[in-house]
Amino acid sequence: MSTDKTQSWVYSEEFLPEDDVLLRARERANQLGCVPMLPGSGAALNVLAASAQARAVVEIGTGAGIASLYLLRGMPVDGVLTTIDIEVEHQRAAKEAFAEAGIRPTRTRAISGRALDVLPRLTDGAYDLVLVDADKEGYPAYVEQALRLLRPGGVLALDNALWHDRVADPARRDETTTTIREVGRALRDDDRVRAAMLPTGDGLLVAVKR
Repeated sequence: MSTDKTQSWVYSEEFLPEDDVLLRARERANQLGCVPMLPGSGAALNVLAASAQARAVVEIGTGAGIASLYLLRGMPVDGVLTTIDIEVEHQRAAKEAFAEAGIRPTRTRAISGRALDVLPRLTDGAYDLVLVDADKEGYPAYVEQALRLLRPGGVLALDNALWHDRVADPARRDETTTTIREVGRALRDDDRVRAAMLPTGDGLLVAVKR
């Protein structure tokens, strides 16, 4: 990445400073070993949730609640976030962040378990936005579940879509990079959606269900 592009990336990441609630959530993420969503992608996600007036959202991968906060702050005040994570400690940290942010408990539904066990129990076409931000090997299956859950016009977002600048490098052939690259190409060519790659954060792939 050239110096000018690096400066532009840093500028865009810092364009909207994070408040103390988000900064403390990042500290918890570091303590837990989570890899949190970067600020630029969080800001984009917040705008997507607001523009979609997303009242019903699914998040695959709670982490310490950073992406959750960006989603909840963009959703209408009666919106409900269903967030799924296999790690109970992650969800405990996220709930602490939600409480600090003054978010009513009725606005979140935290489900502990394997996403592929939980997602099939959720209702077809009932959600306005689905965020995929969990184990990368699960991305292909998560995307299929997300497309089932979304209503027409609903938004799908995948974090880490550029995976530390590796996806754009064809010489990178490790399993994780290859999986993310193939998921991106599949969504790009999928007639069920309109897709775009946003080079913010670690890459945010967004798609709207036709």
